[in-house]
Amino acid sequence: MALLVHLKTVSELRGRGDRIAKVTFRGQSFYSRVLENCEDVADFDETFRWPVASTIDRNEMLEIQVFNYSKVFSNKLIGTFRMVLQKVVEENHVEVTDTLIDDNNAVIKTSLCMEVRYQGTDGTVGSWDDGDFLGDESLQEEEKDSQETDGLLPGSRPSSRPPGEKSFRRAGRSVFSAMKLGKNRSHKEEPQRPDEPAVLEMEDLDHLAIRLADGLDPDSVSLASVTALTTNVSNKRSKPDIKMEPSAGRPMDYQVSITVIEARQLVGLNMDPVVCVEVGDDKKYTSMKESTNCPYYNEYFVFDFHVSPDVMFDKIIKLSVIHSKNLLRSGTLVGSFKMDVGTVYSQPEHQFHHKWAILSDPDDISSGLKGYVKCDVAVVGKGDNIKTPHKANETDEDDIEGNLLLPEGVPPERQWARFYVKIYRAEGLPRMNTSLMANVKKAFIGENKDLVDPYVQVFFAGQKGKTSVQKSSYEPLWNEQVVFTDLFPPLCKRMKVQIRDSDKVNDVAIGTHFIDLRKISNDGDKGFLPTLGPAWVNMYGSTRNYTLLDEHQDLNEGLGEGVSFRARLLLGLAVEILDTSNPELTSSTEVQVEQATPISESCAGKMEEFFLFGAFLEASMIDRRNGDKPITFEVTIGNYGNEVDGLARPQRPRPRKEPGDEEEVDLIQNSSDDEASDGGDLASVSSTPPMRPQVTDRNYFHLPYLERKPCIYIKSWWPDQRRRLYNANIMDHIADKLEEGLNDVQEMIKTEKSYPERRLRGVLEELSCGCCRFLSLAEKDQGHSSRTRLDRERLKSCLRELESMGQQARTLRAQVKRHTVRDKLRLCQNFLQKLRFLADEPQHSIPDVFIWMMSNNKRVAYARVPSKDLLFSIVEEETGKDCAKVKTLFLKLPGKRGFGSAGWTVQAKLELYMWLGLSKQRKDFLCGLPCGFEEVKAAQGLGLHTFPPVSLVYAKKQVFQLRAHMYQARSLFAADSSGLSDPFARVFFINQSQCTEVLNETLCPTWDQMLVFDNLELYGEAQELRDDPPIIVIEIYDQDTMGKADFMGRTFAKPLVKMADEEYCPPRFPPQLEYYQIYRGNATAGDLLAAFELLQIGPAGKPDLPPINGPVDVDRGPIMPVPVGIRPVLSKYRVEVLFWGLRDLKRVNLAQVDRPRVDIECAGKGVQSSLIHNYKKNPNFNTLVKWFEVDLPENELLHPPLNIRVVDCRAFGRYTLVGSHAVSSLRRFIYRPPDRSAPSWNTTVRLLRRCCVLCNGGPSSHSTGEVVVNMEPEVPIKKLETMVKLDATSDAVVKVDVAEEEKEKKKKKKGTAEEPDEEEPDESMLDWWSKYFASIDTMKEQLRQQEPSGIDLEEKDEMDNTEGLKGPMKGKEKARAAKEEKKKKTQSSGSGQGSETPEKKKPKIDELKVYPKELESEFDNFEDWLHTFNLLRGKTGDDEDGSTEEERIVGRFKGSLCVYKVPLPEDVSREAGYDPTYGMFQGIPSNDPINVLVRVYVVRATDLHPADINGKADPYIAIRLGKTDIRDKENYISKQLNPVFGKSFDIEASFPMESMLTVAVYDWDLVGTDDLIGETKIDLENRFYSKHRATCGIAQTYSTHGYNIWRDPMKPSQILTRLCKDGKVDGPHFGPPGRVKVANRVFTGPSEIEDENGQRKPTEEHVALSALRHWEDIPRVGCRLVPEHVETRPLLNPDKPGIEQGRLELWVDMFPMDMPAPGTPLDISPRKPKKYELRVIIWNTDEVVLEDDDFFTGEKSSDIFVRGWLKGQQEDKQDTDVHYHSLTGEGNFNWRYLFPFDYLAAEEKIVISKKESMFSWDETEYKIPARLTLQIWDADHFSADDFLGAIELDLNRFPRGAKTAKQCTMDMATGEVDVPLVSIFKQKRVKGWWPLLARNENDEFELTGKVEAELHLLTAEEAEKNPVGLARNEPDPLEKPNRPDTAFVWFLNPLKSIKYLICTRYKWLIIKIVLALLGLLMLGLFLYSLPGYMVKKLLGA
Repeated sequence: MALLVHLKTVSELRGRGDRIAKVTFRGQSFYSRVLENCEDVADFDETFRWPVASTIDRNEMLEIQVFNYSKVFSNKLIGTFRMVLQKVVEENHVEVTDTLIDDNNAVIKTSLCMEVRYQGTDGTVGSWDDGDFLGDESLQEEEKDSQETDGLLPGSRPSSRPPGEKSFRRAGRSVFSAMKLGKNRSHKEEPQRPDEPAVLEMEDLDHLAIRLADGLDPDSVSLASVTALTTNVSNKRSKPDIKMEPSAGRPMDYQVSITVIEARQLVGLNMDPVVCVEVGDDKKYTSMKESTNCPYYNEYFVFDFHVSPDVMFDKIIKLSVIHSKNLLRSGTLVGSFKMDVGTVYSQPEHQFHHKWAILSDPDDISSGLKGYVKCDVAVVGKGDNIKTPHKANETDEDDIEGNLLLPEGVPPERQWARFYVKIYRAEGLPRMNTSLMANVKKAFIGENKDLVDPYVQVFFAGQKGKTSVQKSSYEPLWNEQVVFTDLFPPLCKRMKVQIRDSDKVNDVAIGTHFIDLRKISNDGDKGFLPTLGPAWVNMYGSTRNYTLLDEHQDLNEGLGEGVSFRARLLLGLAVEILDTSNPELTSSTEVQVEQATPISESCAGKMEEFFLFGAFLEASMIDRRNGDKPITFEVTIGNYGNEVDGLARPQRPRPRKEPGDEEEVDLIQNSSDDEASDGGDLASVSSTPPMRPQVTDRNYFHLPYLERKPCIYIKSWWPDQRRRLYNANIMDHIADKLEEGLNDVQEMIKTEKSYPERRLRGVLEELSCGCCRFLSLAEKDQGHSSRTRLDRERLKSCLRELESMGQQARTLRAQVKRHTVRDKLRLCQNFLQKLRFLADEPQHSIPDVFIWMMSNNKRVAYARVPSKDLLFSIVEEETGKDCAKVKTLFLKLPGKRGFGSAGWTVQAKLELYMWLGLSKQRKDFLCGLPCGFEEVKAAQGLGLHTFPPVSLVYAKKQVFQLRAHMYQARSLFAADSSGLSDPFARVFFINQSQCTEVLNETLCPTWDQMLVFDNLELYGEAQELRDDPPIIVIEIYDQDTMGKADFMGRTFAKPLVKMADEEYCPPRFPPQLEYYQIYRGNATAGDLLAAFELLQIGPAGKPDLPPINGPVDVDRGPIMPVPVGIRPVLSKYRVEVLFWGLRDLKRVNLAQVDRPRVDIECAGKGVQSSLIHNYKKNPNFNTLVKWFEVDLPENELLHPPLNIRVVDCRAFGRYTLVGSHAVSSLRRFIYRPPDRSAPSWNTTVRLLRRCCVLCNGGPSSHSTGEVVVNMEPEVPIKKLETMVKLDATSDAVVKVDVAEEEKEKKKKKKGTAEEPDEEEPDESMLDWWSKYFASIDTMKEQLRQQEPSGIDLEEKDEMDNTEGLKGPMKGKEKARAAKEEKKKKTQSSGSGQGSETPEKKKPKIDELKVYPKELESEFDNFEDWLHTFNLLRGKTGDDEDGSTEEERIVGRFKGSLCVYKVPLPEDVSREAGYDPTYGMFQGIPSNDPINVLVRVYVVRATDLHPADINGKADPYIAIRLGKTDIRDKENYISKQLNPVFGKSFDIEASFPMESMLTVAVYDWDLVGTDDLIGETKIDLENRFYSKHRATCGIAQTYSTHGYNIWRDPMKPSQILTRLCKDGKVDGPHFGPPGRVKVANRVFTGPSEIEDENGQRKPTEEHVALSALRHWEDIPRVGCRLVPEHVETRPLLNPDKPGIEQGRLELWVDMFPMDMPAPGTPLDISPRKPKKYELRVIIWNTDEVVLEDDDFFTGEKSSDIFVRGWLKGQQEDKQDTDVHYHSLTGEGNFNWRYLFPFDYLAAEEKIVISKKESMFSWDETEYKIPARLTLQIWDADHFSADDFLGAIELDLNRFPRGAKTAKQCTMDMATGEVDVPLVSIFKQKRVKGWWPLLARNENDEFELTGKVEAELHLLTAEEAEKNPVGLARNEPDPLEKPNRPDTAFVWFLNPLKSIKYLICTRYKWLIIKIVLALLGLLMLGLFLYSLPGYMVKKLLGA
């Protein structure tokens, strides 16, 4: 079924113009071609066709619109014709001529003539157009193919056939098929698109959009269709790729850092665990902890790597716990955990922080989990900065289940699974042996063997398995499967499958394929397990000719982009989840190799014959090194077309004779008989005839194809799996369109064009249409025999994903508003990533196409084109993006040769037309070529229509002139050692090239030059050339006096074409200057501002061309400048420059810089600073402000860069360049006079950002407009920002109440008689650290809050719609957060005597602000008026040199700029106190030297990089400022990676000479020099002079004593007065007590202060402080003032650029020496741990399990003793005596342990200092949680004692003991039941019963005993006063336990024990035994004496 519309003519048009028609049916629009310069009749004569799936309803409409076409502006609608299809449905054929109607539905004169046909289901009208298929195929084929396309919905190709044209041209495809360069340059990977601006001038668009939308709200108008009309309609060319260098495969620096914190719940009894950390092949071990199964390590390991990303991310990180490892034995594995580095790297921030890894035993998969290890894992690449979550005291007991070391979405319970990798067979292997050996063998043995012995090796999750070796086989058959056992889902993303050649010396890889498990599985609700195939995968690698030492061997290992087809492998993959309870299961995870069931030949797809055609239209830019030998190009697909492998062809039953063993290089093979008889079958021609290149210019050659273009064609056979590629192509099309649209939107935002939101709406509209289209097209591929399970599942999931994406796009479209464009843009980027991910097909089918350039039979350079991009389909969306198009290819060097600068030079540029499809669909394979050619066929194909040509001869050629207007470039690459370049540009077009002039010493050349290329001959039709000209390549070089020019970058452009019959007039001409992004390798290297026009030279010759008018510069000789209409319009600007000073100038040519000067230059004008006469003495300038006037473009985007150059004036008038800086955008320095219509300051005040407005409904409820603000002492977290509108005139009052708590506190202080409240932190107890830890808690809380509340209110309601986008907001996390909250509450409420939880502490402690980053990043680098410009010198480093911008900095220039249009409004200069010498820089301080006291407080460092072999460091602080160098070496901290320094340093400095402060952390070494760990640099000068007042942070509250004492020598009121004076603000007026008025703001606050003695005095400081804390709300001068703070600065080491070596927390105060001196520095020295003694009395045990069988009696008993120790002090463990022979499990001890320890209350840690080993120089300090371990043991005399059970009590929160043994249950210890928790530090004395637990065989806890103990905590002083003895000794001895008699030892008291044994228990047994023995004795005697008596009796003796 189909609807056909034949649009014939439109007549009675008015005026002349270009016309275009748009025909719409069922929402699907087609555009006609553009008819140019029509007068009154437009003769379209085009047919449009819609295949329809459902019958057409009689009420449906067909709409035709006719427009005046414009390339630049929007198309103007002439009229519309709408028609109801009722008559068409009835009669099936209607001819119509009718008039059009305009926008207002009025009839106009213009009329249109057309006919409409409808083919119904029964096929009554018309029939399939036979032209769509090959003529000579049989009818059935045709039927079959027609059914394929029949299910389509509207969306096919309108085929237009202008009469008399031989080849068919296709009319414009739908929207953006045009190519556009220079405009969009956002996305990293994407090349650029040349063309007209696809973004119209927005004003016109607006009218059009509003008109189209019939006056809809402009916020909902979208621009999909509107913009679409304006882009080009031709599509003969596809987009070139600008990125040259292969990015993969290049090695980079990586650092993996792993902190092993502790382990818990390890399975096993009394173990000595060690954790082994492996990354790849590197292993490191923690220390051993003795007899514990919850060891605490806190050890940090770092692994450094320098490898390529692919290798890095496949490395496995493995954590294993080993039990009792020592020098002699390797220990036994308890359990291990593994994941790959890629999983960690893909985490947010590239890290897991404080997560628990689950251990499992790989040798016993039925056993369940073996424990947990808590660790931090981070992977850092160069330039990544990792934000370490802030470390503070970990008070909350870790919720293990909620913090598992697993990526988001992986279930915590992972199951074991088997991964079956089935290896069936391989094909097309290359020969891996020299043929020499083979020939020798053949001579001797007479057999001809294949020269390869392949086997397959599979790597997965750190294990590898391999198949058997198939000797001598190019087509090995394995049918084996490699079986891996691992947890599912695995934490390793890729599986590596490698074919290797077995060799006696060493095996080498033939090819490698990676299977990405994410692409072959889906973890959604309707997801599927990983599955693959059976399918062929293609392997690529080095070239196929065998060499002994292959330089590209890496490519075969899978590193880098393969340059040739190596082999293909048929494999499958399946996963089976194991049921571990099944007893028959083999429990080991060793890799197994088994036989697999063979599969049928056809299961991978039916073999079809494919046809590949290529035509070489141009070969230019051939590198001059290849210029002297003849060149030929070879095209291969798989092994077809490859000249090396005549042998290694798969000999498979083929439909016809084996193709293409062309050993001859002749183009035309002699056709053999069977070929001719076969209906004109063809051999392949895979390479072009050799041809000698000709010179283009000094660097490049070209091949003179002229009108004769060589062609190649190849037949090949592949399994027909086109459907896979079709689906991928549809998704790629959607993604390309989306990407192009998003780039447009970004460009619009960047260039501040109006209405980007409309364009974004259009993009989303296109996206949702595209998704619907995919659904309709992909539905139809259901019943295909060779579809694998993965095909079916992938299709399902793609359909689901695209359906939901379409819906989300629709909902998003409705939400796009002016202010949300940026956020929505980010969401759209997620769509793009998802589409690209879905489009990547894991099961390959047709191999990629390679094009090799061969020079003299050597392979020189190649290009690789994915076959799906060339694949033809009759459905347009399924066609590859380069199919039947001319593609510009840049050939590159293979493998490692392509890295670095070699990879940037183009080896050759090809214009290549390609087509790939089924042979039977090959009828149209030439349809996309530029028209106007004759085919030249090989001899045997002469009469045959479908026989491919061997070359094309173009009869038509057009002559053109190209004008390249090269205006300027900016931000170029520095290619000379001076840090500048001498750039010139070389422009290539077809086979001509020209250069601009060389401009010396600049990175921003303004060439202002027009290059004219004459007599350019282009082949093809004029019309096509107009729409689709070839591209222009522009390369930028640096001219060197010696040697050849250095390459600096490259870009592409498309010229604007004017045909001879067109007018040279607006809107198209003259062209506009545009920016083109310059690339160097993969990096951007500047922008080029230029315009290009291509003008056809008509029959009248050149005089017809527009004249080249413009000022010809006489001075510049023959150089023509850019003509007037194109160069930008200029106006006069004044540039004022503030010269402040120069800093840190390095030596130039070994000489010091002594008399520097700064030259500023912009657009040819400039100004020089005054000379600094002695840089050493004073590096500041004495004249501060100078200015110059210059003509700059009106359009700010075209402003030229401003160059800052520093020169050193030497003797005899010589100058040396020191360094330079280019300000590429003047935008931020442009001064725009304030808009006087508005009030003098911004009407909307961001009033009191962090405070909430009380009083119901904000200001309105107070008549006076007073805003009452409750300022709590704690900063409320993330309250909503209140926008309060205030007039400049009204006085707003800001009232700051004292918080309730404060009042309470004061009440309490007055009436101290009340009972003391436990919660109240005692003033005297509080110190600076209390404040610091409270602040850190606040900061963590804020960070936690920010995560959920990062969504604006407006988006709250959208979350529901966009849920799917971000992955549902992790239900897991929500639950987790809720859990945490609950936990906190229960802790704080139910903790017995209430352990102090941070929540309760917070309000009562004053806080400071802890910044998790540097202070300057929070305050915009303190560049509020003084900017710092880095001066650069030396070449820009390429990646491989590893030189960064840092290394090129030779100094800094401090100053500022101000740019404004010249007549400045007078009111600026009339303002009070205006000083004309300072121009715009009013009120800047003097820059004379000033002496300052700098006070540096260093708090602590975290995560330092270990510097010693033992994985630790001995850090100390070193501070440098000018000549002062402080090294605090004596106070190094031994073996610590998280040292607490707590020190302050005072340094006197004089600015500006000493203004760069360096704080470094060094590692102390006993021998040798100390190593630098890392350092951080702080620019003090900018801080000192900043308006943010960063000299001394403003505290939260003002107090004169205590821990929160005011640090600044100036009081708040003095500071406020000073600020008002400097800012010329009216105030401060201290009104009635507690009020102050500044400008028109009133602040209120407390009016009294309390001194040390509790006396209260009136004060103004509190209100002054509240005004300071809200200074940003003061009109005109307000800005945020720096609060009292601690900043966190990353430490960097110059040897390891870009990788953080730890972080340092510090703050800096500065006090000018001419002011009153500050007080003594704050004391922030680390808290000293307090000495305590813990006394533990073990009274009794009960219900202890009985282990021993009695030697005599077999009764169960135990010899019990109890062992105890404090965690970390295992060596000081203490044992009770033994209670022997307990028969009931009861034991009596009355035994006392004494544990002295040092304790830090603030961090709740015990501090231990001990030597690590006997060789250690000094003691190491450890901080360990305070935990007491009690264990019960069974004493054995000869064997080791048996462990029975244990409990670990955290002394800060442990369950209160039970009153009696009965009440003591197991739940107390497992924490399953909420039991009241107590802290020994609060209770001091606790007594009770506690349970002891151990694990049984099933790994579950069981109760093994109970212990009654008493814990008593004393401080050291109390303990001294009241001493007690250890065990039962004096003083204060405990009485001996009363033990029953059984408890003696039998060998100590044998008689007693015998008595016991005999008398009590075995009395009767012994009697029985004695009697029995007597009886036996009697019987024996009787038998013994019987014979004698008998004899005696018988003989009668």
